[in-house]
Amino acid sequence: MNEIRLLFRKDILILINNIKLILKNPLRLLPYAGIAGYIFFMYWLRLKNRDDDASTQEMPELDLNGIPEVNFALQNIIGGVTILALVILIYQLFRATKNNVSFFKMADVNLLFTAPVKPENILIYYMARSILPSLGGAIIFVGYASSQAIDTFEMTVANFTFLVLAAGLFFFIVSPIKFLVYTLNSKYDVMEYIRTGVIVLAVLLSSMIVIPGLMAEKFWMGMFAWVTSPWFDFFPIVGWSRGIASYLVHGNAIISIGFILLYGISYFVILKLVIRFSGYYYEDVLEATKSNEEKLEKVKGKKEVGESSYSLNTKKKLALPDFGSGAKAFYWRNYVHSSRQDFHPLFGLYSLIMVGIGIVLACLSLFEWFSHYVFYGYLLILLFIYFFAGIGRANVGDLKKPFFILIPATWTSKFWNMIKLDILQITLFCLALIIPSVLIAGLNWFIIPLFLFATLELYLVGFGINIIPQIALDEGWDRKLIKPFMIGGILVFGLIPALVFSIVAFIISKQFVWALFGGTFGMFFVAAILMHVTLDVMKRLEFKEV
Repeated sequence: MNEIRLLFRKDILILINNIKLILKNPLRLLPYAGIAGYIFFMYWLRLKNRDDDASTQEMPELDLNGIPEVNFALQNIIGGVTILALVILIYQLFRATKNNVSFFKMADVNLLFTAPVKPENILIYYMARSILPSLGGAIIFVGYASSQAIDTFEMTVANFTFLVLAAGLFFFIVSPIKFLVYTLNSKYDVMEYIRTGVIVLAVLLSSMIVIPGLMAEKFWMGMFAWVTSPWFDFFPIVGWSRGIASYLVHGNAIISIGFILLYGISYFVILKLVIRFSGYYYEDVLEATKSNEEKLEKVKGKKEVGESSYSLNTKKKLALPDFGSGAKAFYWRNYVHSSRQDFHPLFGLYSLIMVGIGIVLACLSLFEWFSHYVFYGYLLILLFIYFFAGIGRANVGDLKKPFFILIPATWTSKFWNMIKLDILQITLFCLALIIPSVLIAGLNWFIIPLFLFATLELYLVGFGINIIPQIALDEGWDRKLIKPFMIGGILVFGLIPALVFSIVAFIISKQFVWALFGGTFGMFFVAAILMHVTLDVMKRLEFKEV
C-alpha cells in the first residue's frame, strides 16, 4: 500500500505542476473552452426550440390483436449503435493478437521500472488509473451527444452519470483484456487459438444479424431483432454498457448498478489473471511503450513518417519495370511504396473490401431487403473518405527537397507524376465498384461516370487544401493558421454551394443521379481553381534546406 500511495502522490505532484503551467499560459485552455462553449450553445439552442407540451415518450400503438407494433426506427438506431460497439470490441480483440497494449510512457519506463517497487503494484496502479482518460473522453462524448438529443430526452444528473459510466467502462475494460490476451500468449503461446476464437465470435455475431434479417419480410425489418432484444443486455461488455445506459428509458437505478457490478467483477477477475500470468512483464511492455511514444511524436510533427510506416512488408522483393527517367522518378517512388504496402500497387486489400461491401449492398437492394438509398449513402461515405484521403496525403514534404527541384522536367510533369498513381488507384477502384453495382441494382448508367469524376474531384480538392499551405508557407504556425481558413473558404464558397445545388436537383427530380450531377458540376470549378493555384505555387518554389 505504501508503494501505491507513493505512485498516487507522484501523479498528484504532476497534476499540480500542470495546473501551474496552465496558470502561466491560460491560452492552453482555449481549445477546451471552445468545446465547452459549443456544447453549451447546442444545449441552449435545443432547449429553446423544444416544445414544452410535447410528450417525452410516446406510447406504442396497438394493432387489432393488442400486440404493440414494433418501432423499426428506434430498433434500427439501437441496433446500429450496438453493432458499432461490437465492431469496436472485435477489432480491439483482434488487435490484441497483433500488438501488446501499454499503460506507461517512456518516462515511467526509465524511472519506475528501475525503482525498488514491486512490478505487480506498478501494474495494478497504472491499470486502474487508465479509467481516468476513459471517463474524461466519455464525459466529452456524452456531453456532445446529449446536446444533440436534449429535445428528445430529459438529461438529468442521473441520466448523464449512467451514460458516462456506460461509455467510460466500455473503453476502460478493453485495455486490461488486451493486456491479458498478450500476457497469456507470452506464457503459453496460445495466440492462434485466441485469434481463431475472435474470428468465430465475429462470425456468430454476424449471423445474429443475417438470420433474423432473412426471416423477416424485409431484411431491414429483422436485421436488428436479436441484438436489440432485452436478453442481449447480458452479452459481456457491449450488452452491459447498454444495460447501464438503459436507465435513460426505465429509470431503475438498481438494474444499471447491477451491470456496473458486473464490470467490477470482470475487472477484478482480469486483474487477478494478469497478476498471476504476467510475471516479469517489463520486456513485453517496453516495445509497446516505445511504439506509442513514436506515434505521439509523429502526430506532434517531431518525427517524419517514413516510407515503411504502416507497410505490410518493407523487405518484400520487388521486380519492377523500367519506368524511365526524369519526372517519372516520382511515379516510381510512389509505385515502390505502394507495392510494399499491399499485395498490388494499383488495387489493394482495402479497395477489395470496399468494393465487396458496395456490391453486397447493391445485391441486397436488388432483393428489396432495403432501399437503394442505403447504397447511395455508402457512395457518399466513400466520397468523404477520399476527400480526407487527399487532405491526409503524407509525402508533400518532398516538394521542398532538392531532388524535386533539380530533376530536369517541367513543373506540370512533376506534379502529374506525383499524383499519377493516386489517380490510377482511384479510377480502378471506382470502376470496379460502380460498374457491377449499377448493373446489379439496375441503377441509372450515368451514375458510373459521375461517381468517378466526383471522387477524383474531391480527392484533388483535399490534396490542394493540404499541398498549398505546405509549399507556399515556410513557418509551421503560418500553415496551421492558414489551413483552417482555406478549408473554411472552400466549404463556404465551394462545397456548400455544390451541396445546395445537389439538394435542389434532388428535390426537383427525386433522383440521386441528378443530385450527384449537381455536386459533380459544382465541385469541378473548385477542383480546377485549386489545381491551378497549386501549379502556380509550385513554379515559385525555391531551393531551401529543410
